[in-house]
Amino acid sequence: MENILIVDDEKNYPMIIGELLQEEGYASLTASSGMEALDILNNELIDLVLTDVKMPGMSGIQLLKKIKQIKPDIPVIIMTAYGSVEKAVEAMHKGAYTFILKPFENQALIAHIAKALSVYKIVQENSVLREAITSRYSFDNIIGKSKPMQEIYEIIKKVAPSNASILIEGESGTGKELVAKSIHYNSPRHSSPLIAVNCSAFAETLLESELFGHEKGAFTGAGTLKKGRFEMADKGSLFLDEIGELPISLQVKLLRVLQEKTVERVGGTASIPVDFRLIAATNKNLEDEVKKGNFREDLFYRLNVVKTVIPPLRDRSEDIPLLIKHFIDKYTREPHATGKVSGISPEAVKMLYEYHWKGNVRELENTIERAVILCSGDTITPSDLPSHVRQTKPFTLDLDGIPEGVGLAETLAAVEKRMIQRAMKLSGNVQTKAAKLLGIGKSGLNQKLKKFNLDK
Repeated sequence: MENILIVDDEKNYPMIIGELLQEEGYASLTASSGMEALDILNNELIDLVLTDVKMPGMSGIQLLKKIKQIKPDIPVIIMTAYGSVEKAVEAMHKGAYTFILKPFENQALIAHIAKALSVYKIVQENSVLREAITSRYSFDNIIGKSKPMQEIYEIIKKVAPSNASILIEGESGTGKELVAKSIHYNSPRHSSPLIAVNCSAFAETLLESELFGHEKGAFTGAGTLKKGRFEMADKGSLFLDEIGELPISLQVKLLRVLQEKTVERVGGTASIPVDFRLIAATNKNLEDEVKKGNFREDLFYRLNVVKTVIPPLRDRSEDIPLLIKHFIDKYTREPHATGKVSGISPEAVKMLYEYHWKGNVRELENTIERAVILCSGDTITPSDLPSHVRQTKPFTLDLDGIPEGVGLAETLAAVEKRMIQRAMKLSGNVQTKAAKLLGIGKSGLNQKLKKFNLDK
């Protein structure tokens, strides 16, 4: 039950409005002055303030300003007489939700209140979700509430303070570099640089120069001395991305650097001491690469002190709604963004939820960025998504997973329950939206929630 604070120095209005609100299922509190209203706001949970403009001591406009300072999200509706319309307009400029002229029709007031409370609820839900994203369900921009992601957060927290080598495995686009950054910036080395090298981006000779550096004149085109990435990462961390692509000859040299903590530039003879923490990532299974002879076993054991595997997005689909929210917020905050997109329709969420993300989180991010740019309204709809995401897949049910001896009624009930649970999750537990996703009425959904004991 929502609590509404009525502020008016006249005795009759608060009493009449209070009775009206009670009939509509709201609870009401009253204050005869702005100071009394602020005292109530500091001690009670208030969902909406309904205040008169003209009051002795503190006017409704002054009260509005104070409320926006202490609780900016609470909607405030201004009541005013015909002669004070200019004050009502001023109130709107200062953040009032709306104003209503005295004397007013009861249903008009109730309609304003219902709409304001609906908006306030959405604001609160977004605030809770944003807090979840930035606390429980995130770690340095790594988003996810699924069990695998929670385990990764714990690994990062435990290994970051150490100096151990880290091996991060996962498909392309799963966020391996984000994990590497989290480890570095939560470590004692965070004030020194994190130097990244993509081992698949260079030819072998160029990669050696990138890693070890070179002396002036070491080869044709080496007109100046160049420090390598090993030296640049001194006192910090070195992130070797796609280390599975590192040529065997450079694997030998990397192993020597890790053992001796020194490097020699290409064309040089001096041993230069280096102190860095190695974080490596790969989209390959290095144990399989060792068996195939493509990766040195001794280097694998050097790297594999602590290993973490980032699951593909299709294996943690429960994180998709959080990621969608995160990327919408990200791309509506960019300087060139119009900022008009504030949400996404249940139908679009369903498509994103069911799509097989071969490109993982990176592909989902690109899809949301595109949708934000193309969206013509304030809500992303299926028409804003790429055609390959919108394509409807033929429905098939894998009967191999159903044990023998299980009857038809039991099987149908299990499928029905799972679909209802999924729809409720996709809709954020909003029954109207969940019913729409399922193609049934809200009353029918209520019956099914009770049937499967999901209404608690």
